[in-house]
Amino acid sequence: MRLVIARCSVDYAGRLTAHLPSAPRLILVKADGSVSIHADDRAYKPLNWMSPPCTLKEGDGEQKDVWTVTNKAGEKLIITMEEILHDSSHELGVDPGLIKDGVEAHLQELLADRIETLGEGYTLIRREYMTAIGPVDILCRDAEGQTVAVEIKRRGEIDGVEQLTRYLELLNRDPHLAPVRGVFAAQEIKPQARVLATDRGIGCQVLDYDAMRGIEDDKLRLF
Repeated sequence: MRLVIARCSVDYAGRLTAHLPSAPRLILVKADGSVSIHADDRAYKPLNWMSPPCTLKEGDGEQKDVWTVTNKAGEKLIITMEEILHDSSHELGVDPGLIKDGVEAHLQELLADRIETLGEGYTLIRREYMTAIGPVDILCRDAEGQTVAVEIKRRGEIDGVEQLTRYLELLNRDPHLAPVRGVFAAQEIKPQARVLATDRGIGCQVLDYDAMRGIEDDKLRLF
């Protein structure tokens, strides 16, 4: 990972246009090729970013202080450096992945045991299918034999969709698995996450934790 703190301005050119005026910012360049621009007041959320796969070109002709990040769709993130205050690179190695809490771990176990929750004819390949960037929660096949990667969360938010997108990018490079489609499964899926998943061709599945554990709803029923 490369960490750059610089006074810079940022322009995004793609389906929309956006401009960040000059200010001190943190630029993260990760090993997967992603580039994100951060301020000091937005928690973990970047001001702007480019998801992988993308390419970073430092300097353009006479403009030595311009970084251009381009993704496969031709969209560009143009970073104009005015002053670099810090520039360092660090080898983090392969991350072991997030250790899930009890509910997420149990959801994964339950869904693996009841894989038909995703649809009739589904079969399990394995849980915790390892990739170069961490384990996919569940890898399975649908009734037509297509490989399906499932990412499980207790609460489904945009970062979970981004995580599954990265897994799918890697899995679809494997000719023994491709084509691989994704399913984002959670007890609750936020509207923004559902929109992003749909835009990327990822299915969404709401999981009923109690029903999967065989616990009946205690609400009064007519039938």
